[in-house]
Amino acid sequence: MAFAKANLNYAKEYSQALAQAYPYTLYFGALWSATKPDVKFLNNNTVILPSLTVKGRSNGDRDTIGSFARNFNNAEESKTLKTHRTWNTLVHPRDIDETNHVASIQNITKVMNEEQKFPEMDAEMITALYSLKNALEAVSEDDVLTAANVLTKFDKMMDKMDEKRVPGSGRLLYVDTYTKTLIDTAKDVVRTSGNSVLGRTVSRIDEVEVINVPTSVMKSKFNLKADDGFEVAADAKAVKMMLIHPSVVIPVITYDFAELGLPSALSQGKYTYFEESFEDVFIYNKKHDAIQFYIEKQS
Repeated sequence: MAFAKANLNYAKEYSQALAQAYPYTLYFGALWSATKPDVKFLNNNTVILPSLTVKGRSNGDRDTIGSFARNFNNAEESKTLKTHRTWNTLVHPRDIDETNHVASIQNITKVMNEEQKFPEMDAEMITALYSLKNALEAVSEDDVLTAANVLTKFDKMMDKMDEKRVPGSGRLLYVDTYTKTLIDTAKDVVRTSGNSVLGRTVSRIDEVEVINVPTSVMKSKFNLKADDGFEVAADAKAVKMMLIHPSVVIPVITYDFAELGLPSALSQGKYTYFEESFEDVFIYNKKHDAIQFYIEKQS
């Protein structure tokens, strides 16, 4: 991202650059990157979500012409993005010169993105997914995971998706650090023992991409702070596993403004930078079975 001119809104270019970085810099980058082309913007903070239903498949008749009727319904729904975030800073030209350009605006925004914005977006994603899923189907708590039961518990999550016709290809399994260790240990034990029944479960977990996420990120609820970052909610639960197919997720993020201002009298000789974004996460309600959470029972 280059800032070559003053007072020019770089929002579009900035947004495109960030989108390319999501899969590599966000734990839930694959979900933030699962944008849907049929989502339309009314304006910067309102989107239209598609909702198309069809009916009426019936037996054919070679000898007559049947009647025609409307067998589809288009019920688009407008949604206002809940999250509106801004960030700004100023940089004295001497700070750039005296730090051998380390304190350039490009470096400052890069660190801000990687250390503040992207962790915040991870928190937004899992909070939204848990809330939306729980509203449609209560997320229950289950047994404490061990190396002896983790593969079986995972297998049940996969079976539930299979029964609901969730596509098998492309499923992602997000796990916290300790669950990843349990899975690796269980796989080693099964392969060493030669147990054919559990061997099936090992083959099943090889069907998904397992993504290791720090325990501090695998929480059911985060609160965005009004003035600086985010925090774990007091009523948050520890998420041990989240099995998901990206087709269910509708991530929306738009940058309305991102601008660098050159030093001027109004800025008292300093560079200024300001950016503004609107963002939210929705799901296709009819596809909510493509999201499965595993929460351990609280002791």
